[in-house]
Amino acid sequence: MNEKMQAIIDTKVEDGTVAMWWLGQMGLIVKSGSTMIVIDYFAVPFNTRQVAPPIPAEELTGVDAFLGTHNHIDHIDHPSWRVWAKTHPEAKFVFPRAHSRAVSNDGIADRNALGMNAGESVRIGDMTIHAIAASHEFLDQDKETGLFPHLQYIVECDGIRIHHAGDTVRYEGMMPAIKALGPINAELIPINGRDARRLRRNCIGNMTYQEAADLAGDVRPGMVIPGHWDMFADNSEDPGLFKDYVETKYKDSLVCRIPKVLEKIVVRA
Repeated sequence: MNEKMQAIIDTKVEDGTVAMWWLGQMGLIVKSGSTMIVIDYFAVPFNTRQVAPPIPAEELTGVDAFLGTHNHIDHIDHPSWRVWAKTHPEAKFVFPRAHSRAVSNDGIADRNALGMNAGESVRIGDMTIHAIAASHEFLDQDKETGLFPHLQYIVECDGIRIHHAGDTVRYEGMMPAIKALGPINAELIPINGRDARRLRRNCIGNMTYQEAADLAGDVRPGMVIPGHWDMFADNSEDPGLFKDYVETKYKDSLVCRIPKVLEKIVVRA
């Protein structure tokens, strides 16, 4: 077995804590009790990526659920999902229901395909996954079905809540949706921003690092972690700027941690 994967499997998570490992971009492993999930893992080799996949897709093991926030390859990595559908035949796959057809093409059994929409929740082992709409530069809701193509997830387990913001900017109604689920203990948010240059080439964006810091300032998580800054040279940001802004503007209320790939992060209630 892959040594890095074995170390994660061997990690004993104490009661009242959750262990997390950042996988680059917005990728995250979350482990609590007997349950382990993987969110937005971009595991396929890609010619423009700056960071190699820390664990090859075929060497990932022991996962109870794979979550994807939206249908971009660095969030729902279809080549890897096709691998995991074979290597994890009992695992659940959680994704925006708007992308059901694309996910079904990955060979995932119907019983394991858990399409979600904003406001819905699903239980997986020791964890409950809550879905919130995300606005990936635009809040795109299908008028006929009411489905959102981009989601955020709040993972709740053992009295702890982890907010994975997916790809989003702030929109009206977002804060009440987060607050309604209770206090957030850790938050992973994108900081890469957006601009006309990227939009012209169909690269839709996220919060700037200042906007992300201000969102965290309102959410008041126990810990805030910047994401979506390392993978692509033309769609990145300096996480040090985010950390400096957080520690200057919210020095008495926020703890910021710049993650390192596969470094264990312990979250406490």
